[in-house]
Amino acid sequence: MKKFIVVLTVFIAFSCNSIAQNKKTKAKKTFEVTKTTAEWKDQLTDKEFYVLRQAGTEHAFSSDLNKNNSAGVYVCKGCDTPLFKSEDKFDSGTGWPSFDKFIKGNVELSTDYDLGYARTEEHCATCGGHLGHVFNDGPKSTTGERHCINGVSLKFVPKS
Repeated sequence: MKKFIVVLTVFIAFSCNSIAQNKKTKAKKTFEVTKTTAEWKDQLTDKEFYVLRQAGTEHAFSSDLNKNNSAGVYVCKGCDTPLFKSEDKFDSGTGWPSFDKFIKGNVELSTDYDLGYARTEEHCATCGGHLGHVFNDGPKSTTGERHCINGVSLKFVPKS
């Protein structure tokens, strides 16, 4: 009887399918700006490469852009695509530059399960660079969204 239970347990363990085994490999999207890993590493600092190309996250309160209140536009550090306007920026208190909306057509959203649950991830629509995540705890008086963005993925262009 013990052998039967052991064999049955092993059979069940090997016949079960997990969600990870059922995931279909997504075709990699081609972006307008594409570069090799070596080209990105030549253009970006180690920290910028980690965030933009490897979907990393900078430390909270580490970006000078977090407290920037000047008028202008925030562009992608990888390709200079305009992503966010200064008038849509707000202090979320989280330690990352936060916006209540992005420039339409310039940011793409996807779902990321890296922490074991679904989060909406934001990428530059031109080069695919990882920007951050969007949450539904932003200002209720506007969109209700908080686009929590890694400052290292952005470059600020002051209004002229």
